[in-house]
Amino acid sequence: MTRHSRRHFMGLSGAGIAGLMPGSQALAQISDPYEPDLILLNGKVYTVDPLEPRTEAFAVKGGRFTALGKSDDIKSLAGRQTQIVDARQMTVVPGCIDAHNHAPGAILLYDVIVGNPYQVEFVTIASIVDKLKERARATPPGFWVEGFFFDDTKVQDKRALSVHDLDQVSREHPVSVRHRGGHTTYYNSKAFELAGVTKSTPNTAAGTFDRDPNGELNGRVTDRARNVFLNVGKRATFSAEQTLIRNRDALAFISKQFVRYGLTSVHHQGGDLFALQQVRARGDLLHRVSYEAQDDMLEAMVAKGIATGFGDEWIKFGATAEHTCDGSFSERTMALSVPYPGVEPPYQGNVTTSQADLNAWVERMHRAGIQVNCHANGDVTIDMVLTAFERAQRLYPRPNFRPKITHCTLINEELLRRIKAIGAVPAPFTSYGYYNSDKFRFYGEALMQRSMAYRSFADAGIPAAAGSDFSPGPFAPMMGMQGMVTRKGWNGETWGANQRISVDEALRVLTINGAYASHEEAIKGSISPGKLADFVVLADDPHTVDPDKIKDIEIVRTVTGGNSVYQA
Repeated sequence: MTRHSRRHFMGLSGAGIAGLMPGSQALAQISDPYEPDLILLNGKVYTVDPLEPRTEAFAVKGGRFTALGKSDDIKSLAGRQTQIVDARQMTVVPGCIDAHNHAPGAILLYDVIVGNPYQVEFVTIASIVDKLKERARATPPGFWVEGFFFDDTKVQDKRALSVHDLDQVSREHPVSVRHRGGHTTYYNSKAFELAGVTKSTPNTAAGTFDRDPNGELNGRVTDRARNVFLNVGKRATFSAEQTLIRNRDALAFISKQFVRYGLTSVHHQGGDLFALQQVRARGDLLHRVSYEAQDDMLEAMVAKGIATGFGDEWIKFGATAEHTCDGSFSERTMALSVPYPGVEPPYQGNVTTSQADLNAWVERMHRAGIQVNCHANGDVTIDMVLTAFERAQRLYPRPNFRPKITHCTLINEELLRRIKAIGAVPAPFTSYGYYNSDKFRFYGEALMQRSMAYRSFADAGIPAAAGSDFSPGPFAPMMGMQGMVTRKGWNGETWGANQRISVDEALRVLTINGAYASHEEAIKGSISPGKLADFVVLADDPHTVDPDKIKDIEIVRTVTGGNSVYQA
């Protein structure tokens, strides 16, 4: 379709269709010779399309929206085979897009889950120990026993998990519990013994071995200090066929979870691309994937000349996976320009790369035609990342650069200016505003006024996208919307209220901005004629419900490409 014909086609949306009588020549041109596959009527449709922000009905053919307008006009397009959905005044929005997700389906299916992946739930240290003991009883000595989805501020005991707790699990197995944030892990004495780590082992700028007040190892290890544990102890091994089966089943499982919460597109951080293709082939891929390559797959892209954008509407090579430059917000290891409030001795977080290494990596990916994506939480590393972006673009200018800054948590006015100037796309945390409010006190109000800064980004005209960072944060878009709109957490505390945005702005973050982050705003992210028919039906309208109840809005139906992939 030419640009001119597409503009004419889009001109028939909304008010244009509303003014057409059934049987008119213009309306016949839309419906003839093919009848719609699906028509939705009587909805409160928020299109996120500035040409027609609100409508009540639309038609779908061949997996794409073909017309929007009044219910009577759209209903007149129906043929004998058309499926008609009566929305009964429920709210309809474009399918939500998560621009940063680790999609750990294998962990959810096969590993020991010690916390709730999806919601706020408090657990006890005893329950963690018991779950790990059960796994240890079925695990040969010397093999790792590992727990996942631990959250240090969601523990009923109100104390830190320690090496002594994990020693209760086993003295014969190395035992670890990974914080859901992904940047800290807790170990037992056996693990430290196998890795040769003692209380005298020094910390580095890239990671720490934490100690108790007596100078003894307390079990917590941060960021790259954990690398010493990678090649010690034994882990279960699987044949290539077994691995493929596990990965296939895991991806099919996580796809069901995504659409259950209203996600129709997800930016995957790596993963088994072959398994992903097989899941699609057997009809179990329910969401679209922007595949963000890492390690061997990323090197293969560079070697074979595969640039960002290669693929189709279901699986497409996107940006690189996040290139990690500092630590974690939720685990308090991100790199700050000031010391963490109240921490002694003074600590400013972990920087996990050098400027020279970062410059070289960014330039190499940029020259290869691969959209660059860097993990930078603190203002120190956001500055480093922008320096590398600016250098690469200066050396090798490319139009429509759009480098991604994953998290981009703590900003200031100068960083905002540079983000806008280079055209970078931040993907800050969304659900953290509700889920992780119990961690905001570690930073204090002054820093939180500059963190997860959706208001600042919107005012600066920067199209920030939604980045749940699952597993670190729950991926539920409605929880993310509530966090962005209220900045009030599960505990009733409000931090950084100056960064609140409106429901409409949050909806843009969750839809069209996510599409923009992967260079796909022309085909998804809004309910517009010609775009992919990805949409979600909500039981309530987030514009009118109590803002503190947005997270509770039920997902009634999720549709990807005109096909219902989830129904409540």
